[in-house]
Amino acid sequence: MPGVWGRVAAAGVVVGAVFVVAAPAGAQETSVPEVTDVEVETLCTPTEPGLVELSGLAADDGRMYAIGDSGADQTVWVLGENCAVTGTLDVPVDSYDVEDLALHDGTLWLSDTGDNDRRRETIALTSMDATSGEGGLHRLTYPDTAQDAEALLVGVDGRPVIVTKTLLGESGVYVSDVPVTDLPSPGPSPLRRAGAIRVGPTDTPGGPVPSAGSTLVTGGAVSVDGRVVALRTYTDAYLYAAPDGDVVAALTGSTPIRIPLPNEPQGEAIAFTGAGDLLSASESTAAAPAPIRIVRGATDLVSLPDSSDNVSVAIQVEPAAVVAVGVVLVAGAAGATWWIVRRRRS
Repeated sequence: MPGVWGRVAAAGVVVGAVFVVAAPAGAQETSVPEVTDVEVETLCTPTEPGLVELSGLAADDGRMYAIGDSGADQTVWVLGENCAVTGTLDVPVDSYDVEDLALHDGTLWLSDTGDNDRRRETIALTSMDATSGEGGLHRLTYPDTAQDAEALLVGVDGRPVIVTKTLLGESGVYVSDVPVTDLPSPGPSPLRRAGAIRVGPTDTPGGPVPSAGSTLVTGGAVSVDGRVVALRTYTDAYLYAAPDGDVVAALTGSTPIRIPLPNEPQGEAIAFTGAGDLLSASESTAAAPAPIRIVRGATDLVSLPDSSDNVSVAIQVEPAAVVAVGVVLVAGAAGATWWIVRRRRS
C-alpha cells in the first residue's frame, strides 16, 4: 500500500481506547470549536501519475504547485484550476523525503523533512524559483533530537516554522530566526523549539487508520496576507488566527477552529488560494490521483480582532473529556503491538 502507512499489524482484535492524561506544559489543549456548516467541494482531479502520492501543495494566481512523496519528489507539477498540467519544474537538488510545499515571494520552498526513523542529522529546505525552478539547498538542524515532520509554514516575516508529526502526545513547533531568504546554502542553520501543540483525536472518517490518524500533523499553510495559519491531519484542518502575522504565536497561543475533511484516503497537503479558499489534497490508495478539494472562503471563518465582517458559523465544541488525551490502541487483554512500515526509496 503506497504512502505513510504501509502496514499496521497487531495481535488479536484491535480496538481503540481513549485515556485522559495530563497535558504537558506548553502543549495546546485539543478541545476546539468545530465548524459544522462548511461544504468541502471537489475542485478537480489530477491525471498526472506522478501525483498519486501528492504530499505538498501551494497556490498562486490561478496556478497550483504540487509535489509527490519520497520517490516522486524530484518534480514540481504546475497545475491549472482544472488540475491539468501546465508545466513542470525539476527540483534542483537530490531530495531525501519532501513532505510539504510553501510559496513565499515568488519562491517555492520544499520541506525535505521526512524522517520516519528519526535518524537524520540534518533536514533541509530547498528553494525553487516558481518560474525557472532555479534554487538551492538550505540545511537545518534541530536543537534537541531528530524529528519526523510533514508541515512547513512560512509567514509574512519569512521565518520557516516546522511542526512535527507525533502519534501520541505533543507535536513540536520549531522555528528559524533567520528568514528563508537569508538562510545560507548549504548551511546548516539552527532551529529552536518554540512550543508544542496537540490536535485530535476526532471522529472524522478517513485516513489510513481510524482515530489515530486524526492526531498526526501532515501539512500546513499560511494565507496570502499572513493572517490565518492552517495545519492539517489526515482527517481535519485547523485554522488559527494570526492577526499580526506571527505564525508561532498563532499556533502556541490561540485556539483554532476545526474543519472536518472527511473521507480522504491519506490527506497530506493543504494550501490557501489568494481569495482565501482552502485547498486540500490527499495521497491516493488507488492507481490514479485523488481529487483536490476546496473549502471556499475559509479565511473568513476565522475571527480576527480587527475584522468587522466575520462569517457567522455554527460550531460544536468537543466534550471536555477529550482535552489532552492520547489515543492508545489496545489488542485484547494483553495489549497490542504496532508496526508502521513505510515504503522506502530504493
